[in-house]
Amino acid sequence: MSSKKSKATGPGRLAGRVAWVSGATSGIGEAVAELFAREGAKVALVGRRVELGQKIANRINRATPGAAIALGCDVSKESDVQASIAATVKKFGRLDLLINNAGMVEVLDLHEYTEAQWDRVMNVNVKSMFFAFKHAFPHLRKAKRGYVVNVGSISSFVGQARTPVYTTSKHAILGLTRSIALDYAAHGVRCNCICPGITETPMLWEHLNVRPDPQAALAERLRRVPMGVSLSPLDVAKSILFFSCEDSAGVTGTSLTIDCGYLTAAEWTSDKTLFQENV
Repeated sequence: MSSKKSKATGPGRLAGRVAWVSGATSGIGEAVAELFAREGAKVALVGRRVELGQKIANRINRATPGAAIALGCDVSKESDVQASIAATVKKFGRLDLLINNAGMVEVLDLHEYTEAQWDRVMNVNVKSMFFAFKHAFPHLRKAKRGYVVNVGSISSFVGQARTPVYTTSKHAILGLTRSIALDYAAHGVRCNCICPGITETPMLWEHLNVRPDPQAALAERLRRVPMGVSLSPLDVAKSILFFSCEDSAGVTGTSLTIDCGYLTAAEWTSDKTLFQENV
């Protein structure tokens, strides 16, 4: 018997649909691309690391009923985003699903940021969504039913230590989601926001690796999570799928928090010594 994986059978919830997924070369975006393809979608994997994207696309094409292509794109540049959407439509003939997942973080106190660092985070995390929707909308309108899912964070609702620009950007994403949902509902476009908690992604470790003991820092954070565990990228991808098909019919302009209970209670240990030194 061959050990090679066979492609799944059945039409899937996304059969005949085409998706553009940013930040698709790792973490949540990679999980979304694979899950969508298993559900029958044709997927454009969008990101700066095009060689890595191609490896993921090859894996998807071997193992799923869907199809995938990798497209190099710096989402902070409008010309790149426009070109990637055009390439997606040229390859697959349409566009139904826009998944704005690309994001980055800089771990600094606010007074330490340069203007360029501030702009880079805001451009990647927020302005990219403007670019993507602007150039995807004509195609989403043609599809009659268009789906937009923006990836926010629990930081769309609360602050997070030493990530002021990231937190600002994630709050902005929630507002942008509501505006898109309101202004484009009559065109058949639904727009919703996913707000994950602690998720095992490269970005999480980028945040934790500035600490002397990253593993201990993660364990400390998980002690504030009622379920006591972190999320996998697939956990988050499943909720993005829900907002990307008619399982969520009638739902628009809202957010779904996936955080293992993190935001259900406020618990914090203050550093009183630091406070006393500064008053």
